[in-house]
Amino acid sequence: MLYLVGLGLGDAKDITVKGLEAVRRCRRVYLEAYTSVLTVGKEALEEFYGKELILADREMVEQEADSLLKEADVCDVAFLVVGDPFGATTHSDLVLRAVKLGIPYKVIHNASIMNAVGCCGLQAHMCYCICSVLQLYNFGETVSIVFWTDTWKPESFFDKIEKNRQNGMHTLCLLDIKVKEQSLENLMKGRKIYEPPRYMSVNQAAEQLLAIIQNRRFQGENPEITENTICVGLARVGALDEKIASGTLQQMSTVELGAPLHSLIVTGTMHPLELEMLKLFSVDSSNFENNACQRTT
Repeated sequence: MLYLVGLGLGDAKDITVKGLEAVRRCRRVYLEAYTSVLTVGKEALEEFYGKELILADREMVEQEADSLLKEADVCDVAFLVVGDPFGATTHSDLVLRAVKLGIPYKVIHNASIMNAVGCCGLQAHMCYCICSVLQLYNFGETVSIVFWTDTWKPESFFDKIEKNRQNGMHTLCLLDIKVKEQSLENLMKGRKIYEPPRYMSVNQAAEQLLAIIQNRRFQGENPEITENTICVGLARVGALDEKIASGTLQQMSTVELGAPLHSLIVTGTMHPLELEMLKLFSVDSSNFENNACQRTT
C-alpha cells in the first residue's frame, strides 16, 4: 500500500492519529521536501513518529518517482506532505503511477493553507435567502506569486487577482519557494551545485504588486487594485508563533512577519463582520474606518 499522508501546518504533532498509525507501520517513509516546510526539522519528526525519514526533493519526486514506489506492492510505503497531500499536482502524478503499477493507495488528509487561511476572519459571509441560510465562501481563484528576476517579470497573477476583486472575491496568494534550485550557469554546465533556499515574504510579494500597479498606470490603465487596497499578511499559519497583519497593500510592503512560510490575501468586497475581524490584526485601524462602506450583497 502507498500512503499519502498530510502533516498539517505546524509541527510534528499536527499529524492525524490515522496518519501517525499509517506512518508507524510503513517500511519506508518519504518526506516531501520542496513544496512547503514545517516549523520543525526532519529530526523532530523522526523522534515523534519513531521512524527514519527519507527526504524526497523535487528531482526525486518528478524524475525518479518509480524509486519511491519500489516494493510498495508487497510492503507499506508512506509519502508525507506538509499540509494536505493534494496541494501539488506532482502528488497526483504519484498516485497515477501507483495505479498503473497495480499498487493500492490511501490518502490521509490534513489541514492546509487553503482552509486554515480562515484564521484571519475572511473565510465566509452569510446570505439570507427566503427561509434558508446559505453560507457562501468568498474566496476566488488562488494564485501563486513567483520571484521576479532581472529578465523575467510575469504579471499574469495580477490579472487573476483583479478578476477576483471585480467579482467581489478575496484572493489567496501563495508565495514562491525556491528549494534546491540551480543557477543558469550550473544548470548549463551540468554541475550539481544548488542555490541556498529562498522563501518569498509578504513584503516582497507586496513590492511586486506595487510595481505592477505603477507599470499599469504608466500604460494608461486604472488598476482595480491600488496602494490602499486592504490586504492580509500571514506567516507560519498553524504554528505557535503564527502572525497575522492587516492593512493596505502599501503597508504590507514594510510589515515584518519573520520566518517563512508567508501568504498574502488581497481582499475583495467585505462584510462588516470581516472588517471587524481584520481590525484585530490591523497595522493601523483607521484603514478600516475608511473601508467601512464595503459590504456584500
